[in-house]
Amino acid sequence: MSDEQILIGKGEQPVHLLARMANRHGLIAGATGTGKTVTLQLLAESFSRLGVPVFMADVKGDLSGIARPGHEHPKVTERLERIGIEDFRFEGAPVTFFDVYGEQGHPLRTTVSEIGPLLLARLLGLNETQAGVLNLVFRIADDRGLLLLDLKDLRAMAHFVGDNAADFRTDYGNVSAASIGAIQRRFVGLEDQGGELLFGEPAINLADFIQKDEQGRGMVNILAAEKLVQSPQLYATLLLWLVSELFESLPEVGDADRPKLVFFFDEAHLLFNEAPPVLLQKVEQVVRLIRSKGVGVFFITQNPQDIPDAVLGQLGNRVQHALRAFTPKDQKAVRAAAQTFRPNPRLDTEQVITELGVGEALVSTLDTEGRPSMVERTLISPPRSQIGPIEPEERQRIIRSSVLYGVFDKVVDRESAYEILKQRAGAAAEQRQARAEQAGQRSPGVASRGRESPVEAMVKSAARAIGSQLGRQLLRGILGSLGGRRR
Repeated sequence: MSDEQILIGKGEQPVHLLARMANRHGLIAGATGTGKTVTLQLLAESFSRLGVPVFMADVKGDLSGIARPGHEHPKVTERLERIGIEDFRFEGAPVTFFDVYGEQGHPLRTTVSEIGPLLLARLLGLNETQAGVLNLVFRIADDRGLLLLDLKDLRAMAHFVGDNAADFRTDYGNVSAASIGAIQRRFVGLEDQGGELLFGEPAINLADFIQKDEQGRGMVNILAAEKLVQSPQLYATLLLWLVSELFESLPEVGDADRPKLVFFFDEAHLLFNEAPPVLLQKVEQVVRLIRSKGVGVFFITQNPQDIPDAVLGQLGNRVQHALRAFTPKDQKAVRAAAQTFRPNPRLDTEQVITELGVGEALVSTLDTEGRPSMVERTLISPPRSQIGPIEPEERQRIIRSSVLYGVFDKVVDRESAYEILKQRAGAAAEQRQARAEQAGQRSPGVASRGRESPVEAMVKSAARAIGSQLGRQLLRGILGSLGGRRR
């Protein structure tokens, strides 16, 4: 096995992260202003140099500097000397920028069908009953091979199911008209957040994240998230979908010399806030299983207590920056954070957490056998790239020079649920008109026994049309996404 490693910094001795243990996941924690972002940047550029692509969300707008070499500074020189780094040189990393809103990167979209009912229910803030009805809407669409590409498709499908609930009751159960109405109202709130921009085609192909440049360096994929994180549910749902899509799409690789991709979740507490138990269970399952796909997941948050215990227990590589202990609640959080480390008899871990300076951290990584090392008080190595954002003009230059430039810019609206249902409704209306004219030519005293009502005709017409597509049923994964299953 390879012994490739990343120098995180130095305590009593150099502290490294083994590349082949990066798929055992990790945690970067600490109070605001203690150095988490610099640690994140150090790890991202280091993985890139090893040929490992990275995905991370830039929630503060200051990670774009990873695209440019850093520059001389007395503090950097001092830190290099204290750590004993001799082969240091400033350099940037290859970067691809993405942005749901298409302003600071290539547009990043998925489809409603791909994201699935479980994550969409969380995004819409639905209660259990409403989430159940939304699941039925997806199930009816999936069973008939109807793709829900954008919000107008989902609106049309929900409207169709609601109007014809009686016809689906036998196979799917009751569909509450009140729940359909509540779901439709939530669509308005989602659009107010700009959520409609997330759904549509061309959708992102996750293979675009797993790229290297001509020098063999892994691509650093940066999602511009300053605006996106202002809609926390939208931010959290997108990142959860990306991870679930990676899990469903990538083949098993077992324990490789290095990960295939490293995924950084910043503001990780947003992923779990108010998440229903069923979703938390599935997230824990994905985190546990995705390591076999060669994906490492690092959570970045202020306090380890932000992460559910079932997920926290799977994070083998840990970097803990300073926490403050001003209140009893803070003191409890410090104590809990200290207890997550393998003790070092030379350190009072709980006390040190409150004493750490900016750029210092308590670090524990996995050894060659997958065992956590004793915690070390560590001076973090400086990144080789620029700390702080690049100029907007340079960002645009990088965007225009990317191989993805222009690929996602123009929205494509192909035939999907909305168009199919609209066509069938139109055909039913014509049929209704023809029958009305036919009835008008009859004697008023003659009953039209056995003849379908206009509504019955429309339902049966639509059902026949979409039922003919049963051979293209869609299969969903753990978090309800389609992943590679639809392709």
